[in-house]
Order: sequence, then C-alpha cells, then structure tokens
Amino acid sequence: MHAVRHLLWILLLLSPLAAWADSPASGRVYLDANGNGRRDAGEAGVAGVKVSNGRDIALTDAAGRYRITLRDGDTLFVIKPPGYRFPTSAAGLPAFWAHHFPKGSQTLRYGRIAPGSARRAQFALHVDAGEDGSPFEVLVITDPQTKNARELDYYARSIVAPAARHAGIALGMTLGDLVDDALDLHAGFNEANKALNLPWLHAPGNHDIDFDVQDDADSLTNYRRSFGPDTVAWERPGHAFIALDDVIYRPGQKPAYVGGFREDQFRFLENYLAALTPETRVVVSLHIPLFDDPGETFRHADRARLFALLERFREPLILSSHTHSQRHHFHGPESGWNGALPLHEYNVGAACGGYWSGLRDAEGLPDARMEDGTPNGYAIVRFGESVTTRYHASRARDDLRIGLSSPGPLRRGAYPAYPVVANVYGAEPDAVVEMRIDGGDWRPMARVDEPDPQLAAINIDDARAQDLRAFDRAVVARSGKHLWAANVPTDLEAGEHQVEVRARSRFEGETTARTSYRLIDWIE
Repeated sequence: MHAVRHLLWILLLLSPLAAWADSPASGRVYLDANGNGRRDAGEAGVAGVKVSNGRDIALTDAAGRYRITLRDGDTLFVIKPPGYRFPTSAAGLPAFWAHHFPKGSQTLRYGRIAPGSARRAQFALHVDAGEDGSPFEVLVITDPQTKNARELDYYARSIVAPAARHAGIALGMTLGDLVDDALDLHAGFNEANKALNLPWLHAPGNHDIDFDVQDDADSLTNYRRSFGPDTVAWERPGHAFIALDDVIYRPGQKPAYVGGFREDQFRFLENYLAALTPETRVVVSLHIPLFDDPGETFRHADRARLFALLERFREPLILSSHTHSQRHHFHGPESGWNGALPLHEYNVGAACGGYWSGLRDAEGLPDARMEDGTPNGYAIVRFGESVTTRYHASRARDDLRIGLSSPGPLRRGAYPAYPVVANVYGAEPDAVVEMRIDGGDWRPMARVDEPDPQLAAINIDDARAQDLRAFDRAVVARSGKHLWAANVPTDLEAGEHQVEVRARSRFEGETTARTSYRLIDWIE
C-alpha cells in the first residue's frame, strides 16, 4: 500500500497540476566594465545585490551569484543598488528584468509574452558616480492616457519636450494609465520618453489592463511585456523607491476594479521593507490613491496592512494619480495611520489633464485643464533633507503656478461681496495665501471648497455654443482642494486697481500672481 501511495505521489508531481511548483533559478549580477552588454572574462560579480521574483528576495554572494525560485509566469528582477545604474534596453528602459514564461503567455488582443526562461539570467550593472548622497530630483508623470497617435503627439510636444529642458533629473516615474486601453501604443510611448534620456520606473493603471482576460492575475500581460514587472524597487543612497500595481481587476463586476494589493505583493513588501533601516526614506508609487475618492476606492484592509509596514520609517511618501486633479493629502488616525507624523500622499496632476479635452491653441494642443482647474502637466520632486515638489504646467508654462480669477468691473460703493479667487495648483491645504490691493498691506485669503471660476466659465461658453468648439468639450468644473478667495474693496477711487496674490507652501515655496479689477461710478 505504501508503494502505491508513493507511485501516486510521483505521478502527481509529474502531472500538469504541479506546474505551479517553484523551480530553482541561479545567475549572476556583474559589473559590465567595458559596457558591451555581456559578461566577459575578468568582469567581477557585484555582492549584496537584491534579486526578486516578486515575492522573495535573494542576495548575491561575493561573486555576484544568486539563487532563487521561479514559477511559470514570474518576472525576475534586480533591485537597483545605490551607486549603480543599469544599461538601457532598445526600448529606452533600464534592463533589470527577465520574464520566465517557458511556454509563453496566452495570446491576447494586443499580443503576448514570448516563450523564454529566466533560470540562468545574468544582469549587468554600471557604476554611477553621480549617486553620492547629495539631493536629487525625480520627474513624476501621471496619466498620459493616450488613445491614438494624435494624443501621443500631444504628450510628446506638451509634456516630454518641456520636461527635457530640466537638467539634472535622476529618475523618471509614471504612475499608471500610460495609455487609454490602446496597448498597441506602448512602443510609441517608450519612443517619446527616449528624448528625456532617463531611467524609468512605471506603475500600471486601470487603463493599462488586458481586458480580454478572465482574472486579475493575467490582466497586465502586455503591460509586463512592454514595461517589465508590476512590482519594482529601486534604491539610491538613503532612499528606496517602490512602484506597485494597485489595480485589482474584477471582470464582470461593477465596478470592474478596486484599489488594493495581491498577497504576493504583501509578501514582497514584508521581505523588502524588513531589511531597510528606519532612517530610509521610503517612496511608494501607485495609481489609485490610498484616500477615499469618494467611498472605499482603495480597500481599507489593504491600506491598513501597508500603513503598518511603513509606520517605522522616517517620513515615508506616497505618490499617486488616477483622479485627474491634484492634491496633497495627509493621512492620520482617521484613515488608520499611526506614524509619528502625518503620512504625506501627493496625488499628482495628470499629463493628459482633462483627457486631452478643450480648445486647441495655435500649436494645435488642447487646453486640457483638469476638473479642479489645474493645467495638465508634470511634477518634479526634490529629495534632500526634506521633500519639496514643483508642479509644472504643460507647454513650458513654468510661470503658471496660480490661476487668478478677477471679479472684473464693479460699481464703486457696491456691497463688497465679490472675490478674487486664487487656484494655487501645487499648494497643500494649510498653505498661506494672501492678497494685497495697490501695493497695500497683505491680508489673508480663505480656503474655499468650490469649482474653479475659469473652468466654470469655459463650461458655460461650451453650453451656449451652437456647435462643438473642440474635439471634446472641457471637463466639468468640480470643487478643488487648493482654492482661496478674498473679497475686494469697493470703496476705493474709481478706476483700475492692481491685485497681487502670494502663496507660501512648504512644498512649493513662495509664488506670486497678479490681476486687476475696475471700479466704475454708476450714473443713473
């Protein structure tokens, strides 16, 4: 009887049902001294480098060798160690991963991952002398969300071209919705980004999904084919950057997705974060925000597990997107965060803004402002002793940091109930915003929860038009998180009066903007 059970066990191991089982993999991480993309005699291995299958983490030995287990469908990747960089692939991306699909993935509408094994993968590194622990900057782009060649051209001209003017950026990151369901645009997206000559980390969004699959596990097949693993970590001195897929696809349900993490991602986070010191600044990048927007758009249980892993670190930072608006959110006990300081989540404005909508300018680029009135654009985050941010409006409009709405002409002596409204695009809720008239004393403006007046006026003009004024009308104005208002005085002399607004933000520094209004003596 024992022999029969033993034979049945052997047959089970050999059967297709055992295909999920872990199998050993080994390889080497080496210093590609001559830069030819292959390991030559005498090129040394790099010790202490972290290699992951998306769940477990192995360290290379003194000779740069690693051993780890793989399952069919894994993507093996290297966590970039401080002081090194990866070579660049033909797609313009850092070459730090290898897919393990011995039989290839299933064939989907937009293609598949070709058969290939990562059981003997070798990875090259180059020394990066620029990583010396000094402050550095990261370019953050969210929601390019292009659905055709025309919008890919908008992205290249209005986002990539102006971003290329910034010198000294160390890393580029995108936070999902790289395309708008059009997965055949991946190659064009990577080609556009080549102009920036940056290493790139990507996190997927809900518009990067293969919708012709039956479960979440296979939903990023073509994303992974083009951009690599959907769990990534990247280290610089004193900093750990993590990019995660946080879109749980639920075919046939409404809504068809929810924010959250898979169990393999939590296993990776537990393994990875446990090895970091509390002084490490941990930056977690994802698509769907951790705050409610509205209701439980990100699973609270998953958020609590993530928070518990992050609470021991010094000032962790969350970077998110998805909302097509912009805000700085601070988590506290009300959302389950119990760290020493509130947890900062920067929900970055979208590259496509209001989905590439609105009137086109002389260059043929759409207005594309978001529902909170923020212009489409990108952010640059600076990491030094503290973290600072700077939001840049598209089309090189770097001076466009405050949108001012003037009350316009008013009757002199009218009841003073007409405000100047300042939309301070990159400001946090407790930023100090003040106004002065004709160079007089500064007085505070009050934060208001209302739609941006400029976008509301565009909505009215669109509604009054007898025909479409653009390919798509501007998005509908909704309340934003960074508007301030103060009524202007009406007891001054008749004529033009100058209004100056200044905003002081701990993330964006100080910025000013000017407008005017006119007082008129009304004669019956």
